Amino acid sequence: MRAIVFLVVSVVCAGACSTKKQPPVATHSPLADSADQVMYGARFNLTDKGLQRAQLEADTAYFFEDNTRIELEPVHTTFFTATGAKDAVLTSLRGTYNSRTTNMVARKNVVVVSEDGRRLTTQELIYNQQLNQISSDSAFVMTEPNRRLEGIGFRSDPNMKNIQILKGASGMAKGISTEPTQSAPAASSTPKR
Repeated sequence: MRAIVFLVVSVVCAGACSTKKQPPVATHSPLADSADQVMYGARFNLTDKGLQRAQLEADTAYFFEDNTRIELEPVHTTFFTATGAKDAVLTSLRGTYNSRTTNMVARKNVVVVSEDGRRLTTQELIYNQQLNQISSDSAFVMTEPNRRLEGIGFRSDPNMKNIQILKGASGMAKGISTEPTQSAPAASSTPKR
């Protein structure tokens, strides 16, 4: 009888020990396995002819191709005017900066917010440092206090004051809406004569 009780207690104890929770495993980016270098808390100043155009920050930066291609997770970029004033802020989950072309590609949940309240969302956006221009071929939505624009593809300055919608432009301004178009001409701040 004692042998049976001992056997039952042993089986119960063994079962209880095997259901013990395993410690959580930290997520690991597969980029770290093949990167030439990994940097945490990365910050880069993007300049053009001595003028700071943007400050690029990321929690983690993975360097590839002789440190000319940098994969970033997540991305936080602050754009500046020619006088050095803060112009707009871009955030995204991922990005790539190429030091040869001086272009940055932001990907996944890209949001750009200007200092005066314009907000643009898209899934992919390119920042051309030499032209100080943001652009995309993806669908986007731009909102501001009294206007909403959407379309597929655009080109603009980082603060989105001069935006050119490439196709499918539609929008709403102070209760007036427009239907999508096949292509839209460049937005202009110059009045027509």
